[in-house]
Amino acid sequence: MSFRPVLALLPLAFVACEGRPKTEATEPTSLRRSGPALVVLDVSDGAPEVESGSLFAIAKRQGTFDQLVRRIAEIGADRDAKGVFVRFGEVSMGFARAAEIGEGLQAVRENGKPVYCHGDGFSNATLYAASRACTKIYLSPAGEVESIGIAAEVIYLHKLLADQLHVNIDILQVGKFKGAEEPLTRDGPSDEAKASLEGTLGSMREAWVAGIRGARGDVASAAIEDGPYSPPRAKALKLVDEVGYEDEAREEARKAAGAVRDDVRFGRGATAESDDVGEIVRILSGEGTSAPIALVRASGSISMGRESPALSGAEGITERSLGRVLTRLEKDDSVRAVVLRIDSPGGSALASDLLWHRLMRIRAKKPVVVSVGEMAASGGYYLASAGNVIFAEPGSIVGSMGVVGGKLAFGRMLAQVGVHSQTFPANAQPTAAARAAYPSLFAEWDDATRARVLESMTAVYDLFLARVAEGRQTSVDAIVPFAEGRIFSGAQGHEHGLVDALGGLSSAIQKARELAKLPADAEVESVGTPRGIWAALGGVATRDAPSAEALASLASPGDELRESFERLAPGIAPFAMGLAPLADGEKTLLVVPFALVIR
Repeated sequence: MSFRPVLALLPLAFVACEGRPKTEATEPTSLRRSGPALVVLDVSDGAPEVESGSLFAIAKRQGTFDQLVRRIAEIGADRDAKGVFVRFGEVSMGFARAAEIGEGLQAVRENGKPVYCHGDGFSNATLYAASRACTKIYLSPAGEVESIGIAAEVIYLHKLLADQLHVNIDILQVGKFKGAEEPLTRDGPSDEAKASLEGTLGSMREAWVAGIRGARGDVASAAIEDGPYSPPRAKALKLVDEVGYEDEAREEARKAAGAVRDDVRFGRGATAESDDVGEIVRILSGEGTSAPIALVRASGSISMGRESPALSGAEGITERSLGRVLTRLEKDDSVRAVVLRIDSPGGSALASDLLWHRLMRIRAKKPVVVSVGEMAASGGYYLASAGNVIFAEPGSIVGSMGVVGGKLAFGRMLAQVGVHSQTFPANAQPTAAARAAYPSLFAEWDDATRARVLESMTAVYDLFLARVAEGRQTSVDAIVPFAEGRIFSGAQGHEHGLVDALGGLSSAIQKARELAKLPADAEVESVGTPRGIWAALGGVATRDAPSAEALASLASPGDELRESFERLAPGIAPFAMGLAPLADGEKTLLVVPFALVIR
């Protein structure tokens, strides 16, 4: 194997150093390297839980959520940082991440450093973040505040699949609130599913309204469910403070902070800590974790990670890759505590249980603290229950302890175009053919097979409750009232004992330091299994991933396709990925019960 193509990339790290002006007096604000600084955080490209991969495992985007949280936390103690400017653009994000961003920046502002924010448009969630965070909020003159109230859109596919495409849908569930099959088997929600969803949304709304009322007053909080609003109207309702362009807002922020330079620490224009030859060599060498706190990012649907066409190229949490990471962390005595940042709707029951076991093995040796992002639902909560302590934001979704399983049979559909299958069992018994056709994507289940499947699913459900009870150090009887597939907001989960404390990633990291008896500034390092050529060279641990734009352009076409699909159908994408193990031969899933778009 030749290393020439990789080493040829190293000079890219030096390009930015050429042609720099010799004296600060002639430097524009953006190039000055000393003096009072305005810290710039650009979240307009988002702050995903994990990077999108490429051939070289280099992030296409401009940083991950945990990196953003660390950047915010660093501002308070930085003497050169005199203020903050946040560029929201038109970014969309979930309520849990928005809450933690707002809370972190609110602490910076309350510490005497002004925080100015600009958006080309604000959604329910980003308005909440800006309201909590910002000394002053600017909105572009042609922008809009889409503050329209919290709601969930559920997408139902039954008529398309059953009536138009003639797909036989055979999905079972354990837990009357589970409802994961309803988008496939019904044209509207059951009473139980509706009650569970409305209760969760009501709790999220309560925290959202209270947060904006506390930050912006009664006029603003009374208006937030009646948008969208034009810039002049949004200003009149005190949802924003000024209407203006980004450059105008940034200039005002510099004056308020008394800054002579901009210091871009997140997003476009930021210089990552790892953008130097030493860091690239460290990654190529596969050097292990050096920090006492390991941050493990688990985002997406849960699967075994088999090499199969059904899941080829699929992102998410796999037992194969995450399992390797957890095994290494268990054995690494230099790691004193693990923080699991989880954002998952669930997925494979088998993978969830295997990963839960690995987490519990770590917990027997060192603290495991869980931070819930937008959701830790079903299989995601299965994993979360292995933590010594679980943190969630009020707007997170937790629970969904139930089981769904089954298959889609395409025989009737294909028969219309002359394609059919026939099963020839070795056993001459009348029921043998139906049993042998159990995994077939052509044949429907008979009643006896369906009963066998339900029996197996019920066993998985009982195991799920037992695992959660063990992880939470309580009894199954204490868990049962909050099971059967019900979902809860983070605030509701806290009330019911499914969550230990309300807070975000920063709180979880600090708790891990406390439990491990480490100093308050003990280092944290993100760990994972990088994809692409880095993985082939043996790299495992990553700090802030390299961010050379020339290499980011080598992203997998599958990543682009998936991101386009998520933009066009954001509710279907995670739901479909959660159900993907069905196409990979698995029949029992722990997956969130709805294809949800929460706005």
